Amino acid sequence: MKKRKPHFLLVVLSLCFVTSVFAQRRHHGNYRIQNGFGIMGALTQFDILTDNFETKSSNGWMVGASATVDIPHKWYNVSYLIQLSENHIDISANNLLSQSEFVEYKMFAAQIALMMHIKLVSSYVTLDVGPMLQYNDKLNLKDDDQEDYVLTNYTNLTAKDISDISKFNVDGAVGITAGYAFIKLRAQYIYGFTNILGKLNDKDLNTTGASESKFKGNQSMLVFGVMLTF
Repeated sequence: MKKRKPHFLLVVLSLCFVTSVFAQRRHHGNYRIQNGFGIMGALTQFDILTDNFETKSSNGWMVGASATVDIPHKWYNVSYLIQLSENHIDISANNLLSQSEFVEYKMFAAQIALMMHIKLVSSYVTLDVGPMLQYNDKLNLKDDDQEDYVLTNYTNLTAKDISDISKFNVDGAVGITAGYAFIKLRAQYIYGFTNILGKLNDKDLNTTGASESKFKGNQSMLVFGVMLTF
């Protein structure tokens, strides 16, 4: 299994460098528009909301960077955001002895977003909303010895059969950011509008035993992080 963490970190560092180069302040009449950037580290809790499988959310990590336009005379700010994450999810399956246990998967994802930050208390507390585009990896089994485990509710569908999920997805994000000066706390909820399991319907998978013959699922992600702004 390939390790992608160094590539993700390189993208983040590159974005931070480019953004810092273009950070600037512009004067418009009697007010000042200030451009800046931020970097973020966070913990995630990821799940897929579906009737096809019995899932359990699990923890992961996220790093991110943002370029922000602070408009003092408006009731909102805007920012461009990139987030890179490693997410984990547990799905119930039966082992070779027909005993039920959870199989752990992990999924790398890259997200870009245009966010509106509604000022609740000036720029110190904001309500954050916006659309998000996502590219994600396959669902990769953490333990390859579990690849032949049969998924709960199915007769023959195994853990390795559902790895190749949809890679391009559209999400929506809503959250709260609070802080002073250069440090802020952020809580964010990300919901997947598109069917992240949709690609499985293009495969000739054996769904015997299940009440649902089609695969449908929407990702659900909670993010809790700390942001440093410049």
